[in-house]
Amino acid sequence: MRGALDALRARGLLAAGEAPEVFPLAGGVSSDICGVRTARGAYAIKRSIPKLRVAADWRAPVDRDASEVRWLKFVRALDPRLAPEVVAEIPADHLFIMRLLDPATHPVWKARMLAGDVDPEFAREVGRDLARIHAAAAGRQDLAEAFATDAAFMALRIDPFILYTAVRHPDVAARLRGLAVDLVRVKTTLIQGDISPKNILIGPNGPVFLDAECAAYGDPAFDLAFCLTHLLLKSIWVKGRWDALMQSFDNLAGAYLTGVDWEGAPALSRRAAALVGALLLARVDGKSPSGYLDAAADDLVRRRAKALLHRDGLTLEALFTHWRGLGAAA
Repeated sequence: MRGALDALRARGLLAAGEAPEVFPLAGGVSSDICGVRTARGAYAIKRSIPKLRVAADWRAPVDRDASEVRWLKFVRALDPRLAPEVVAEIPADHLFIMRLLDPATHPVWKARMLAGDVDPEFAREVGRDLARIHAAAAGRQDLAEAFATDAAFMALRIDPFILYTAVRHPDVAARLRGLAVDLVRVKTTLIQGDISPKNILIGPNGPVFLDAECAAYGDPAFDLAFCLTHLLLKSIWVKGRWDALMQSFDNLAGAYLTGVDWEGAPALSRRAAALVGALLLARVDGKSPSGYLDAAADDLVRRRAKALLHRDGLTLEALFTHWRGLGAAA
């Protein structure tokens, strides 16, 4: 913490002799994170930790902070409203500081949805902006070299979500391991790796994306599928908002696929649909379960996920039609 405060002072963001207010921030599964309020503004200090705070033994390289900073800077260069500003980096401590956005004007998308406030038009904006980011980075050798972070992506995503789940479900293990191989192989564009409603703020001018420590040059279908998976989970759990959440899924997928100009959208749609099935199962039986579903909902998700994994060639449109037909209950 002392190094972070020194960095703020060096940039004129904390006056000499000023005693800042330090306060905890929500999250922190993969990082130590806190807020600091000074006379010049509010900031978030984030430091990578080697062992993630989950029940399973889950470890990852601590230098992922550098990838997150590079991703945030790339996205802000594309459009400053899409990510918070990084104000200082301390690589030796695997730590960086960014401006803290006011929760009164930038609520967390996940919290809003769990409270029953579901806005399908915001979901459309998420899909549109995610496609913009992917399109801007597609086919760029410089970014492929800067984000050659395969080891971190394996440790943070492929192993805990796909391979760990495969061990627990031998009946779909071959399918899951095949998807893992594809994720290692496909190198199309810069992906954020954690496009989850908990990492998206509802800003006054559209989505703001956070938590890019899983950033890698890989398959954009992963980012799309990761976010759509969360909408399907919430369609089961958030009572009375089935139609709005189904519309959110359709809006996000449609807006994203409309923005795909670096490859054929149907092929990407099929890859994403397969990954949705895998990630649904992972959010029940992987190293990072959803945290809000109960046992009955877990079992429902488990059955539906396996049914999807047994269907080859499914597109997102077909997946949407299938899921909507099942309804919110078993």
